[in-house]
Amino acid sequence: MRVPDLGEKQSHVSGPLSRAAAWPGSGVTGGGLRPLEQVSDSQLARYSRLIRDRVGVHVSHQKKLLLSNRLRRRLSETGIGSFDAYYRHLSELPAHDDEWNKFFQAVTTHETYLFRDESQWEWFSRVFLKEHAAARRATRRLRVWSAACSTGDEAYTIACCVAAHLVNPTAWQIDILGTDIAAGEIERAREGVFGERAMRLVPREYHRFFDKDEQAEKWTVRPTLRRMVRFQCHNLMHRLAQRPFDLVFLKNVLIYFDKESKRTALDHIAPLVCPGGYLIAGAAEGVAGLTDNFHRVKPWLYQRTSG
Repeated sequence: MRVPDLGEKQSHVSGPLSRAAAWPGSGVTGGGLRPLEQVSDSQLARYSRLIRDRVGVHVSHQKKLLLSNRLRRRLSETGIGSFDAYYRHLSELPAHDDEWNKFFQAVTTHETYLFRDESQWEWFSRVFLKEHAAARRATRRLRVWSAACSTGDEAYTIACCVAAHLVNPTAWQIDILGTDIAAGEIERAREGVFGERAMRLVPREYHRFFDKDEQAEKWTVRPTLRRMVRFQCHNLMHRLAQRPFDLVFLKNVLIYFDKESKRTALDHIAPLVCPGGYLIAGAAEGVAGLTDNFHRVKPWLYQRTSG
């Protein structure tokens, strides 16, 4: 899942939006919308409420200019002439509608990459997989969920570690599920193609799981990993119909939720973690104190209680 971009420079508008804003009849200025017009406080409140109700993400007043810039892009592409008209249009759409997905992707960030947070992958590879292999020697089953997986970087990182560190992985039933609310992200995840920036932290020992196109500077996931991973759309504000997982990754998502939305997401996730299984979150996600279903092992690691 992409999250609100906190680092984007908001002092100017570039790319297709800036060109469209300068063109008569482009749609950006249609219906009385002035070039570079911002949403009002009341409009911001309505859009923020809509985003929170649909996906749990809180858009603060500090994001007013960012939201305005991204909304103008959608007005330009749809031909809708005002912020209010576009809001009414969005409000009537189901969450799986293509335009809703485009809107959600437009107002969230695109930064994601493989092997983010090295210490967590060290624990997963050197500790968790070793312990799990010993505990599941009879069944040889491993189920891992990458919640809010965006373009699949995290899910394929999980697969890399499993392929490299689980003894005889082909003898195991391995199911790695990646979910995200944005259909466009899921489509890209299924393609399994990454640029140099997304691959910049991948250790050399894992390069063997990708085919590199030197000319295009693209890396494509090999079948060894693809066979382990599947993707589907899912909203963390809703329950997921799946059997329990041994481990759930929920990284860099909850920090953008308000307290009520955090509790909702955790209440939905807890039944999907096996007793004794683990939840990995960001160190600043604020999981502690929000649920009795997990106890903290490390600042970013939580274990499912037996209750």
